[in-house]
Amino acid sequence: MHLSLAMDSLTAIAASGLRARMESLDLLANNVANAATGGYKADREFYSLYAAPEAWDGEALSTMPVIERPWIDFSQGVLHATSNPLDVALSGKGFFSVNAPGGPLYTRNGNFSFAKDGTLVTADGYAVRTQGGGDLKLDPARPVDILEDGSVMQSGVAVGKLDVTDFTSTAGLTKQGANYLRIVDPALSPSAPADTAVYQGKLETSNTGSAEAAVRLVSVMRQFEMLEKAVSLGTDMNRRAIEEVAKVGS
Repeated sequence: MHLSLAMDSLTAIAASGLRARMESLDLLANNVANAATGGYKADREFYSLYAAPEAWDGEALSTMPVIERPWIDFSQGVLHATSNPLDVALSGKGFFSVNAPGGPLYTRNGNFSFAKDGTLVTADGYAVRTQGGGDLKLDPARPVDILEDGSVMQSGVAVGKLDVTDFTSTAGLTKQGANYLRIVDPALSPSAPADTAVYQGKLETSNTGSAEAAVRLVSVMRQFEMLEKAVSLGTDMNRRAIEEVAKVGS
């Protein structure tokens, strides 16, 4: 009976590891898919140990690895110059605020353009917010200058200021799509970021490098294969134990 319990514990722990690795593969696949998405922030995993009755080996309680929760890596991506004056990047903390149908969203992707009525919008058509929450309408036929403090100028006249927002904690934010964040914690307080500069004619790259993601992907796949072998071994040991018990009882 002790041997059977130990084998069940081996299978349970290996199966838990397989599940955690599958979740890691999902996160990595999403990071790889968005390696070229401007301003994308990588998803990472936070591991924990779970103790369950099935982890009891007859003498001690084993623990099983699980992904307790994913987390978003908000580290700065590299800024690269473009030839588009409507491309804008942030150096430092904070996000561009945009007006979406369900309420404000936040993004690091400053790949903006003009809507038909001259409103400055994101690639998905969301209006870029100004301080105060309004839309920013410009004359597409005139040059646009965007200063480091977010002020938007046309013909030397200030027409608005980009709403660059930071938060007291990013724990109250969740992803919406690949490149937007929304507030899920009503207590979360928006604030103006300190020491953040706005750069016109630049875009921030994804902070997940394709090479790094590929290396992690290979590592997780190898771990997955090892855990599969452990599950197969545990199943085979259980089968042999049952066969031995059957022989003794016959």
